[in-house]
Amino acid sequence: MITYANIMRYFWLVASILMFIGITYFGIKEGFENWWYNYIFAVIALMAYFVRSFMIRRMKKHLEYLNEMKDSNSTESKS
Repeated sequence: MITYANIMRYFWLVASILMFIGITYFGIKEGFENWWYNYIFAVIALMAYFVRSFMIRRMKKHLEYLNEMKDSNSTESKS
């Protein structure tokens, strides 16, 4: 699960960079009055990267907490 989450996190980062480069290129080539609003999609993709990063950190902390609780419960039952 962590591997999939990391792949998708970097997918959104690469997608936002490629969108930004493509939009800038076409903006220069055809004029920004036709392309400026497409920067919104690059920003949304970048936001998806940051949300994924936050959620991955949160998931790791939660898994550590669950393992800690499981270990403490197993040691209490042995006593």
